[in-house]
Amino acid sequence: MDFVKFGIIGIGNMGSGHVRYIGELSNCRLTAVCDINPKAFDRINAATREKIKCYTDVDTFLKEADIEAVIIAVPHYFHPDLAIKALKAGKHIIVEKPIAVHKKEAERLIAEGAKHPELKQSLMFNQRIIPTHKKIKQLIDNGELGKIRRINWVITDWFRSQAYYDSGDWRASWRGEGGGVLLNQCPHQLDLWQWLFGLPKTVRAVVKFGKYHDIEVEDEVNVYMEYEDGTVGNFIASTGEMPGDNRLEITAEKGKLIYEDGKITFVRNEIETSEFCKTTKKSFGIADKWICQIPVNNEAAAHQHRNVIENVANAILKDTPLLAPMAEGIRGLELGNSMLLAGLKDKVVTLPMDSDEYAAELEKLVATSRYQKKVVVNEATADDMAKSY
Repeated sequence: MDFVKFGIIGIGNMGSGHVRYIGELSNCRLTAVCDINPKAFDRINAATREKIKCYTDVDTFLKEADIEAVIIAVPHYFHPDLAIKALKAGKHIIVEKPIAVHKKEAERLIAEGAKHPELKQSLMFNQRIIPTHKKIKQLIDNGELGKIRRINWVITDWFRSQAYYDSGDWRASWRGEGGGVLLNQCPHQLDLWQWLFGLPKTVRAVVKFGKYHDIEVEDEVNVYMEYEDGTVGNFIASTGEMPGDNRLEITAEKGKLIYEDGKITFVRNEIETSEFCKTTKKSFGIADKWICQIPVNNEAAAHQHRNVIENVANAILKDTPLLAPMAEGIRGLELGNSMLLAGLKDKVVTLPMDSDEYAAELEKLVATSRYQKKVVVNEATADDMAKSY
């Protein structure tokens, strides 16, 4: 076998994109798709439609379709249930981000995944593919920056209009989506944060709900984090600023790294900060520094989603290591959950966080949600899928 037969559940914006990506890969074949709305299949071009089977029932799809792997691209609440169904049906899986709406559901999915070690299980964390992100991780892991003292990430280039939120009644609601900027726009940055820096020990946050839009979930967050080794972090995100910024600053012993507009700049100290502080006779001023532009070839950034799918196919065919193992998705999710919990309860949250506490808080929010279609947060079933996407 030199290619993997893929199916897709959910032919919305992302699912229809994955149809195209699979068609561009030599180690994949799209053989079937599933969506509860038959009109969704109109998003697939006629030439592809002729080669695949279309299903409107998930159980029939998983039982009868000629597929080996499944991409799950449906609203957030249904990721765990559909992924578990696919695993039990013996299918390799790629789950769109986030892995789940909250940590407890992620734990349930990961526990099921552990029962199927023979199946490849990946998340669509395509931003791990971006060369600049890989280069930053390399610089950190190789010790080029020295001990990290402070991290500051401002991500406010997520502007969304009211029309965006009004485009679907499930959007920006506790029942339909389970969160706002932290759960919808920022899962990639939250994953990258934990991938680069690990998880903090404590989280504090100021979270604003519907500050810029007529929505019930968060559209602005300001977060402060502390690590056991004294490193501190600041994370700011919003969907209400225009123009916005995406700027990562890493202040470390050997200097400061700035990542902005796709470019990495390292302002490197000739002497480490702590050494200069202890030994200099100067009352003012700083050590000499070099300004280094870190070269990166960003061509691969144009094919992020496609490269994740290709990686999973190679993992199935050649046992290539996964770029984004599904089980790692709980880390960024927990970070986002802890930020929201800290803001909701106006308290310091310690990680590992209490997954039951967060699930209970979310249940309260779901109970008062303006979105009226029923979603059971802790016991959702895949049969409820028909009510949402």
